[in-house]
Amino acid sequence: MGRVSVNRELSGPSTSSSQNPPVTTSISRTETVNGSHEFKISGYSLAKGIGIGKYVASETFMVGGYSWAIYFYPDGKSVEDNAVYVSLFIALASEGTDVRALFELTLLDQSGKGHHKVHSHFGRALESGPYSLKYRGSMWGYKRFFKRTPLETSDFLKDDCLSISCCVGVVKSQTEGPKIYSIAVPPSDIGQHFGRLLESGKGTDVNFEVNGEIFAAHKLVLAARSPVFRAQLFGPLKDRNTQRIKVEDMEAPVFKALLHFIYWDALPDMEELVGSNTKWASTLMAQHLLAAADRYAVERLRLLCEAELSDGVAINTVATTLALAEQHHCSHVKDICLKFIALPENLKGRVFQCQLHFAFIDMIIGFLKNHWFYIGSGIC
Repeated sequence: MGRVSVNRELSGPSTSSSQNPPVTTSISRTETVNGSHEFKISGYSLAKGIGIGKYVASETFMVGGYSWAIYFYPDGKSVEDNAVYVSLFIALASEGTDVRALFELTLLDQSGKGHHKVHSHFGRALESGPYSLKYRGSMWGYKRFFKRTPLETSDFLKDDCLSISCCVGVVKSQTEGPKIYSIAVPPSDIGQHFGRLLESGKGTDVNFEVNGEIFAAHKLVLAARSPVFRAQLFGPLKDRNTQRIKVEDMEAPVFKALLHFIYWDALPDMEELVGSNTKWASTLMAQHLLAAADRYAVERLRLLCEAELSDGVAINTVATTLALAEQHHCSHVKDICLKFIALPENLKGRVFQCQLHFAFIDMIIGFLKNHWFYIGSGIC
Protein backbone atom coordinates (compact mmCIF):
# COMPACT_ATOMS: atom_id res chain seq x y z
CA MET A 1 0.00 0.00 0.00
CA GLY A 2 1.44 3.34 -1.03
CA ARG A 3 1.90 5.89 1.75
CA VAL A 4 3.06 9.50 2.00
CA SER A 5 3.58 11.05 5.42
CA VAL A 6 4.11 14.77 6.08
CA ASN A 7 5.02 16.03 9.56
CA ARG A 8 4.16 19.55 10.63
CA GLU A 9 5.64 20.98 13.80
CA LEU A 10 4.21 24.22 15.08
CA SER A 11 6.33 26.07 17.61
CA GLY A 12 6.38 29.54 19.00
CA PRO A 13 9.20 32.05 18.54
CA SER A 14 12.51 31.44 20.30
CA THR A 15 12.75 32.78 23.83
CA SER A 16 15.44 33.07 26.44
CA SER A 17 13.00 32.14 29.18
CA SER A 18 13.87 29.06 31.24
CA GLN A 19 10.42 27.69 30.50
CA ASN A 20 10.11 26.33 26.98
CA PRO A 21 6.88 27.19 25.14
CA PRO A 22 4.56 24.29 24.41
CA VAL A 23 5.12 22.49 21.09
CA THR A 24 2.20 20.94 19.26
CA THR A 25 2.49 18.42 16.45
CA SER A 26 0.29 17.06 13.72
CA ILE A 27 0.80 14.61 10.88
CA SER A 28 -0.85 14.38 7.47
CA ARG A 29 -1.12 10.83 6.17
CA THR A 30 -1.76 10.14 2.49
CA GLU A 31 -2.09 6.50 1.51
CA THR A 32 -3.96 4.25 -0.89
CA VAL A 33 -6.79 1.87 -0.16
CA ASN A 34 -6.21 -0.98 -2.60
CA GLY A 35 -8.48 -3.58 -4.16
CA SER A 36 -8.41 -5.92 -7.16
CA HIS A 37 -10.89 -7.47 -9.56
CA GLU A 38 -10.45 -10.20 -12.19
CA PHE A 39 -12.60 -10.01 -15.31
CA LYS A 40 -12.88 -12.97 -17.67
CA ILE A 41 -14.16 -12.48 -21.20
CA SER A 42 -15.43 -15.81 -22.51
CA GLY A 43 -16.44 -16.06 -26.17
CA TYR A 44 -14.05 -13.41 -27.43
CA SER A 45 -14.62 -14.34 -31.08
CA LEU A 46 -18.34 -13.72 -30.67
CA ALA A 47 -17.73 -10.31 -29.07
CA LYS A 48 -15.76 -9.11 -32.07
CA GLY A 49 -17.70 -7.05 -34.56
CA ILE A 50 -20.05 -5.42 -32.05
CA GLY A 51 -18.83 -2.08 -33.37
CA ILE A 52 -16.23 0.55 -32.62
CA GLY A 53 -16.92 2.35 -29.34
CA LYS A 54 -19.03 -0.50 -27.97
CA TYR A 55 -17.87 -2.52 -24.99
CA VAL A 56 -18.38 -5.45 -22.69
CA ALA A 57 -18.21 -4.48 -19.00
CA SER A 58 -17.44 -6.29 -15.80
CA GLU A 59 -19.66 -6.29 -12.75
CA THR A 60 -19.01 -3.29 -10.53
CA PHE A 61 -16.69 -3.77 -7.56
CA MET A 62 -15.95 -1.61 -4.52
CA VAL A 63 -12.57 -0.11 -3.62
CA GLY A 64 -12.02 2.79 -1.23
CA GLY A 65 -15.73 3.53 -0.90
CA TYR A 66 -16.31 3.86 -4.65
CA SER A 67 -17.71 1.54 -7.33
CA TRP A 68 -15.55 0.66 -10.32
CA ALA A 69 -15.98 -1.32 -13.55
CA ILE A 70 -13.68 -2.63 -16.30
CA TYR A 71 -14.59 -1.79 -19.91
CA PHE A 72 -13.22 -3.88 -22.79
CA TYR A 73 -13.71 -2.69 -26.39
CA PRO A 74 -13.21 -5.66 -28.81
CA ASP A 75 -13.28 -3.35 -31.86
CA GLY A 76 -11.49 -0.46 -30.18
CA LYS A 77 -12.79 2.79 -28.73
CA SER A 78 -11.68 5.24 -31.46
CA VAL A 79 -12.97 5.36 -35.02
CA GLU A 80 -9.58 6.52 -36.34
CA ASP A 81 -7.95 3.22 -35.27
CA ASN A 82 -10.33 1.29 -37.55
CA ALA A 83 -10.65 -1.70 -35.20
CA VAL A 84 -6.93 -2.47 -35.39
CA TYR A 85 -6.58 -2.34 -31.60
CA VAL A 86 -8.60 -3.56 -28.63
CA SER A 87 -9.15 -0.93 -25.94
CA LEU A 88 -9.18 -1.42 -22.17
CA PHE A 89 -10.32 1.03 -19.49
CA ILE A 90 -11.20 1.23 -15.81
CA ALA A 91 -14.12 3.56 -15.01
CA LEU A 92 -15.60 5.21 -11.94
CA ALA A 93 -19.09 3.68 -11.64
CA SER A 94 -20.42 5.66 -8.69
CA GLU A 95 -20.96 9.31 -7.88
CA GLY A 96 -17.74 11.09 -7.01
CA THR A 97 -15.86 14.31 -7.62
CA ASP A 98 -12.09 14.46 -8.13
CA VAL A 99 -11.50 10.89 -7.04
CA ARG A 100 -7.72 10.40 -7.10
CA ALA A 101 -6.45 6.89 -7.70
CA LEU A 102 -3.67 4.67 -8.98
CA PHE A 103 -4.47 1.94 -11.50
CA GLU A 104 -3.00 -1.23 -12.87
CA LEU A 105 -4.41 -3.11 -15.87
CA THR A 106 -3.02 -6.56 -16.62
CA LEU A 107 -3.75 -8.91 -19.51
CA LEU A 108 -2.92 -12.33 -18.08
CA ASP A 109 -0.71 -14.80 -19.91
CA GLN A 110 -2.67 -18.07 -19.80
CA SER A 111 0.21 -20.31 -20.84
CA GLY A 112 1.63 -20.37 -17.32
CA LYS A 113 4.85 -18.62 -18.41
CA GLY A 114 3.96 -15.45 -16.52
CA HIS A 115 4.55 -13.10 -19.46
CA HIS A 116 1.68 -10.80 -18.58
CA LYS A 117 1.06 -7.47 -20.26
CA VAL A 118 1.00 -4.90 -17.46
CA HIS A 119 0.28 -1.17 -17.43
CA SER A 120 0.68 0.17 -13.90
CA HIS A 121 0.90 3.34 -11.82
CA PHE A 122 2.12 1.38 -8.81
CA GLY A 123 5.78 1.14 -7.81
CA ARG A 124 6.99 4.11 -9.84
CA ALA A 125 7.16 7.87 -9.49
CA LEU A 126 4.37 9.77 -11.21
CA GLU A 127 5.30 13.20 -12.54
CA SER A 128 1.80 14.61 -12.16
CA GLY A 129 0.67 12.45 -9.23
CA PRO A 130 -2.29 10.04 -9.12
CA TYR A 131 -4.89 10.13 -11.87
CA SER A 132 -7.98 12.21 -11.04
CA LEU A 133 -11.47 11.14 -12.10
CA LYS A 134 -13.82 14.11 -12.22
CA TYR A 135 -17.25 12.47 -12.33
CA ARG A 136 -19.15 9.20 -12.71
CA GLY A 137 -18.15 7.52 -15.96
CA SER A 138 -14.64 9.02 -15.99
CA MET A 139 -12.11 6.50 -17.31
CA TRP A 140 -8.45 5.69 -17.33
CA GLY A 141 -6.91 3.22 -19.74
CA TYR A 142 -5.60 2.64 -23.24
CA LYS A 143 -7.30 3.06 -26.60
CA ARG A 144 -4.47 1.08 -28.19
CA PHE A 145 -4.05 -1.54 -25.50
CA PHE A 146 -3.15 -4.41 -27.86
CA LYS A 147 -3.25 -5.04 -31.60
CA ARG A 148 -6.08 -7.40 -32.39
CA THR A 149 -4.32 -9.68 -34.90
CA PRO A 150 -1.33 -10.63 -32.72
CA LEU A 151 -3.64 -10.86 -29.66
CA GLU A 152 -5.68 -13.59 -31.35
CA THR A 153 -2.59 -15.79 -31.90
CA SER A 154 -1.00 -15.12 -28.49
CA ASP A 155 -0.94 -16.93 -25.17
CA PHE A 156 -3.27 -14.28 -23.77
CA LEU A 157 -6.19 -15.90 -25.59
CA LYS A 158 -6.99 -19.46 -24.52
CA ASP A 159 -10.15 -21.41 -25.32
CA ASP A 160 -11.61 -18.20 -26.78
CA CYS A 161 -11.23 -16.54 -23.37
CA LEU A 162 -9.30 -13.47 -22.17
CA SER A 163 -8.48 -12.86 -18.51
CA ILE A 164 -7.96 -9.30 -17.25
CA SER A 165 -6.88 -8.22 -13.77
CA CYS A 166 -7.37 -4.71 -12.49
CA CYS A 167 -5.96 -3.16 -9.32
CA VAL A 168 -7.28 0.16 -8.01
CA GLY A 169 -5.63 2.22 -5.26
CA VAL A 170 -7.89 5.05 -4.07
CA VAL A 171 -5.89 7.90 -2.52
CA LYS A 172 -7.04 8.91 0.98
CA SER A 173 -5.67 11.71 3.14
CA GLN A 174 -6.20 12.60 6.76
CA THR A 175 -4.54 14.87 9.29
CA GLU A 176 -3.98 13.69 12.84
CA GLY A 177 -3.36 16.13 15.65
CA PRO A 178 -3.47 16.21 19.43
CA LYS A 179 -6.86 15.44 20.93
CA ILE A 180 -8.63 18.53 22.15
CA TYR A 181 -10.96 16.52 24.36
CA SER A 182 -10.95 13.29 26.29
CA ILE A 183 -13.88 11.41 27.76
CA ALA A 184 -12.88 9.22 30.68
CA VAL A 185 -14.77 5.91 30.71
CA PRO A 186 -14.89 4.46 34.23
CA PRO A 187 -14.24 0.75 34.82
CA SER A 188 -17.18 -1.59 35.21
CA ASP A 189 -18.97 -1.21 38.56
CA ILE A 190 -21.59 -3.92 38.13
CA GLY A 191 -20.13 -5.77 41.13
CA GLN A 192 -20.72 -2.74 43.33
CA HIS A 193 -24.35 -2.57 42.25
CA PHE A 194 -24.94 -6.24 43.05
CA GLY A 195 -23.00 -5.89 46.30
CA ARG A 196 -25.21 -3.02 47.44
CA LEU A 197 -28.24 -5.09 46.48
CA LEU A 198 -27.07 -7.83 48.85
CA GLU A 199 -26.39 -5.32 51.62
CA SER A 200 -29.82 -3.71 51.22
CA GLY A 201 -31.66 -7.03 51.53
CA LYS A 202 -34.25 -5.84 49.02
CA GLY A 203 -35.93 -8.42 46.81
CA THR A 204 -34.36 -11.46 48.49
CA ASP A 205 -36.26 -14.69 47.86
CA VAL A 206 -34.15 -17.42 49.48
CA ASN A 207 -32.65 -17.91 52.96
CA PHE A 208 -29.73 -20.06 54.08
CA GLU A 209 -29.12 -21.24 57.62
CA VAL A 210 -25.46 -21.75 58.48
CA ASN A 211 -24.60 -22.69 62.07
CA GLY A 212 -27.65 -20.88 63.36
CA GLU A 213 -27.10 -17.70 61.28
CA ILE A 214 -29.52 -16.72 58.50
CA PHE A 215 -28.31 -15.29 55.18
CA ALA A 216 -30.80 -13.84 52.67
CA ALA A 217 -30.00 -13.81 48.97
CA HIS A 218 -31.46 -13.70 45.45
CA LYS A 219 -32.03 -16.93 43.54
CA LEU A 220 -31.23 -15.51 40.10
CA VAL A 221 -27.94 -13.98 41.21
CA LEU A 222 -26.81 -17.21 42.84
CA ALA A 223 -27.90 -19.30 39.84
CA ALA A 224 -26.05 -17.00 37.44
CA ARG A 225 -22.82 -17.32 39.40
CA SER A 226 -22.82 -20.97 40.44
CA PRO A 227 -24.01 -24.07 38.56
CA VAL A 228 -24.44 -25.82 41.93
CA PHE A 229 -26.79 -23.11 43.21
CA ARG A 230 -28.56 -23.19 39.82
CA ALA A 231 -29.28 -26.90 40.20
CA GLN A 232 -30.24 -26.49 43.85
CA LEU A 233 -32.65 -23.62 43.20
CA PHE A 234 -33.99 -24.31 39.68
CA GLY A 235 -33.05 -27.88 38.78
CA PRO A 236 -35.38 -30.91 38.74
CA LEU A 237 -34.19 -31.85 42.24
CA LYS A 238 -34.39 -28.31 43.61
CA ASP A 239 -35.07 -27.61 47.28
CA ARG A 240 -38.78 -27.12 47.86
CA ASN A 241 -38.36 -25.03 50.99
CA THR A 242 -36.49 -21.90 49.94
CA GLN A 243 -37.59 -20.10 53.09
CA ARG A 244 -34.71 -21.78 54.89
CA ILE A 245 -32.08 -24.00 53.22
CA LYS A 246 -29.72 -25.52 55.74
CA VAL A 247 -26.03 -25.56 54.81
CA GLU A 248 -24.03 -28.31 56.52
CA ASP A 249 -20.27 -28.58 57.08
CA MET A 250 -19.51 -24.89 56.64
CA GLU A 251 -18.82 -22.04 59.04
CA ALA A 252 -21.01 -18.94 58.91
CA PRO A 253 -18.11 -16.51 58.18
CA VAL A 254 -17.07 -18.70 55.25
CA PHE A 255 -20.56 -18.71 53.73
CA LYS A 256 -20.74 -14.95 54.26
CA ALA A 257 -17.46 -14.57 52.37
CA LEU A 258 -18.80 -16.82 49.58
CA LEU A 259 -21.88 -14.62 49.18
CA HIS A 260 -19.70 -11.52 49.25
CA PHE A 261 -17.68 -12.80 46.29
CA ILE A 262 -20.75 -13.95 44.35
CA TYR A 263 -22.23 -10.45 44.53
CA TRP A 264 -19.16 -8.19 44.60
CA ASP A 265 -16.91 -10.36 42.36
CA ALA A 266 -14.06 -9.62 44.77
CA LEU A 267 -12.60 -11.21 47.88
CA PRO A 268 -13.75 -9.70 51.17
CA ASP A 269 -11.29 -8.21 53.65
CA MET A 270 -10.01 -11.43 55.23
CA GLU A 271 -8.63 -9.73 58.32
CA GLU A 272 -11.91 -7.93 58.98
CA LEU A 273 -13.84 -11.14 58.37
CA VAL A 274 -11.88 -13.25 60.89
CA GLY A 275 -11.33 -10.39 63.33
CA SER A 276 -7.55 -10.74 63.23
CA ASN A 277 -4.76 -9.02 61.36
CA THR A 278 -2.42 -12.03 61.33
CA LYS A 279 -1.35 -13.68 58.10
CA TRP A 280 -2.13 -17.06 59.60
CA ALA A 281 -5.80 -16.11 60.16
CA SER A 282 -6.16 -14.85 56.59
CA THR A 283 -4.60 -18.04 55.23
CA LEU A 284 -6.97 -20.13 57.37
CA MET A 285 -9.96 -18.27 55.93
CA ALA A 286 -8.60 -18.70 52.37
CA GLN A 287 -8.34 -22.46 53.02
CA HIS A 288 -11.98 -22.69 54.09
CA LEU A 289 -13.08 -20.42 51.24
CA LEU A 290 -11.25 -22.60 48.71
CA ALA A 291 -13.27 -25.58 49.92
CA ALA A 292 -16.49 -23.55 49.59
CA ALA A 293 -15.55 -22.38 46.07
CA ASP A 294 -14.87 -25.97 45.05
CA ARG A 295 -18.15 -27.12 46.59
CA TYR A 296 -20.24 -24.56 44.70
CA ALA A 297 -18.10 -24.55 41.51
CA VAL A 298 -17.24 -20.85 41.67
CA GLU A 299 -14.10 -21.17 39.56
CA ARG A 300 -12.80 -17.60 39.75
CA LEU A 301 -13.07 -17.60 43.55
CA ARG A 302 -11.26 -20.92 43.63
CA LEU A 303 -8.36 -19.51 41.61
CA LEU A 304 -8.18 -16.38 43.78
CA CYS A 305 -7.99 -18.57 46.88
CA GLU A 306 -5.28 -20.69 45.28
CA ALA A 307 -3.29 -17.51 44.58
CA GLU A 308 -3.81 -16.32 48.17
CA LEU A 309 -2.68 -19.66 49.59
CA SER A 310 0.35 -19.81 47.28
CA ASP A 311 1.49 -16.40 48.54
CA GLY A 312 0.85 -17.37 52.17
CA VAL A 313 2.76 -20.65 52.41
CA ALA A 314 4.60 -20.67 55.74
CA ILE A 315 5.90 -23.10 58.37
CA ASN A 316 2.65 -23.03 60.35
CA THR A 317 0.29 -23.34 57.36
CA VAL A 318 2.01 -25.47 54.71
CA ALA A 319 0.87 -28.80 56.16
CA THR A 320 -2.84 -27.98 56.12
CA THR A 321 -2.53 -26.17 52.79
CA LEU A 322 -0.86 -29.23 51.27
CA ALA A 323 -3.61 -31.55 52.54
CA LEU A 324 -6.26 -29.14 51.21
CA ALA A 325 -4.53 -28.89 47.82
CA GLU A 326 -4.50 -32.68 47.54
CA GLN A 327 -8.17 -32.94 48.52
CA HIS A 328 -9.37 -30.29 46.03
CA HIS A 329 -6.95 -31.13 43.19
CA CYS A 330 -5.04 -27.83 43.31
CA SER A 331 -1.90 -29.02 41.54
CA HIS A 332 -0.23 -25.60 41.42
CA VAL A 333 -0.64 -25.01 45.17
CA LYS A 334 0.51 -28.55 45.86
CA ASP A 335 3.71 -28.02 43.85
CA ILE A 336 4.47 -24.80 45.75
CA CYS A 337 3.95 -26.55 49.09
CA LEU A 338 6.22 -29.45 48.16
CA LYS A 339 8.97 -27.08 47.00
CA PHE A 340 8.65 -25.16 50.27
CA ILE A 341 8.86 -28.40 52.28
CA ALA A 342 11.96 -29.49 50.36
CA LEU A 343 13.94 -26.45 51.47
CA PRO A 344 16.77 -27.71 53.75
CA GLU A 345 16.12 -25.12 56.44
CA ASN A 346 12.48 -26.27 56.73
CA LEU A 347 13.17 -30.00 56.98
CA LYS A 348 15.28 -29.54 60.14
CA GLY A 349 12.46 -28.40 62.43
CA ARG A 350 10.90 -31.12 64.62
CA VAL A 351 7.56 -29.32 65.00
CA PHE A 352 7.40 -28.87 61.25
CA GLN A 353 8.09 -32.57 60.74
CA CYS A 354 5.23 -33.46 63.08
CA GLN A 355 2.88 -31.13 61.21
CA LEU A 356 3.84 -32.78 57.93
CA HIS A 357 3.32 -36.21 59.46
CA PHE A 358 -0.27 -35.38 60.41
CA ALA A 359 -0.87 -33.68 57.06
CA PHE A 360 0.17 -36.83 55.18
CA ILE A 361 -2.07 -38.92 57.46
CA ASP A 362 -4.97 -36.58 56.55
CA MET A 363 -4.14 -37.03 52.86
CA ILE A 364 -4.18 -40.84 53.21
CA ILE A 365 -7.49 -40.76 55.09
CA GLY A 366 -8.95 -38.50 52.40
CA PHE A 367 -7.77 -40.88 49.70
CA LEU A 368 -9.35 -43.86 51.49
CA LYS A 369 -12.65 -42.00 51.91
CA ASN A 370 -12.73 -41.13 48.20
CA HIS A 371 -11.88 -44.67 47.06
CA TRP A 372 -13.49 -46.91 49.72
CA PHE A 373 -15.87 -48.48 47.19
CA TYR A 374 -13.08 -49.62 44.89
CA ILE A 375 -10.96 -50.92 47.75
CA GLY A 376 -13.88 -52.81 49.34
CA SER A 377 -14.86 -54.42 46.05
CA GLY A 378 -11.31 -55.46 45.25
CA ILE A 379 -11.06 -53.28 42.14
CA CYS A 380 -7.99 -51.48 43.51
